[in-house]
Amino acid sequence: MRFTDDLGSSHGWRLRRGVLDDGREVFAKTGAASEVFASEAAGLRWLGEAIAVPEVIEVGSDRLVLSWVRQEPPGQAAAERFGRSLARLHRSGAPGFGAPWPGFIAELPMDNAPGPGWPAFYAERRVLPFLRMARLPASDVALVERAVERFGEVAGPAEAPARIHGDLWSGNVLWSGGDAVLVDPAAHGGHRETDLAMLDLFGLPYLDRVLGAYREEWPPAEGWRERVPLHQIHPLLVHVVLFGGSYRDALMSAVRRVLAL
Repeated sequence: MRFTDDLGSSHGWRLRRGVLDDGREVFAKTGAASEVFASEAAGLRWLGEAIAVPEVIEVGSDRLVLSWVRQEPPGQAAAERFGRSLARLHRSGAPGFGAPWPGFIAELPMDNAPGPGWPAFYAERRVLPFLRMARLPASDVALVERAVERFGEVAGPAEAPARIHGDLWSGNVLWSGGDAVLVDPAAHGGHRETDLAMLDLFGLPYLDRVLGAYREEWPPAEGWRERVPLHQIHPLLVHVVLFGGSYRDALMSAVRRVLAL
């Protein structure tokens, strides 16, 4: 493999564009030895059984090499196709909540051990571990803990584990060949509303078209829009851990909205 372009860095990893001996273009992510690359590769392969993702060319403890995704501007038709594909991905299911590989979101470890049900899994494997890392004021911690106590009441109807991307913000949705290609997953068996809430958190082009097509394919349970803040607590805590207090107000706003449900 020959590297052709240095694409900078992200979360301590070096990002490069390269060409294989057979002429195929690839994307390479390299860094210190870690389980994160194997985790990402496992997630991509699992998601790739049901939705478009880059091909995993090579994975090792210090690198991940993927097929190159040629990007294009999004359009309404592509957004609608993505909505239907995302619903089918979720509907393809998972053996349980969690995954049989170590979890990561960015460079942060994420516990993928199975949970007894989604509210407890979300509290014990997603929210509380990151709350302990977030270094929030004691009053904020207490408020988040109050919200956690309500997860079982406000989570909506119980659903079987969905096959989810787990970090589905707009930067992880690449548009190529008239379709959406998903990258950088934190894939696991989870709640499908988590992916929908992530798309809403930082916005996505033609999101209304995506959600409309999703609803036509597999309507979410009644009240899902009111539960969006519930599913945003975890990613906002992750952002507080990674980037500091600039995300605190958004986090605490989501927490208060959950407490008001």
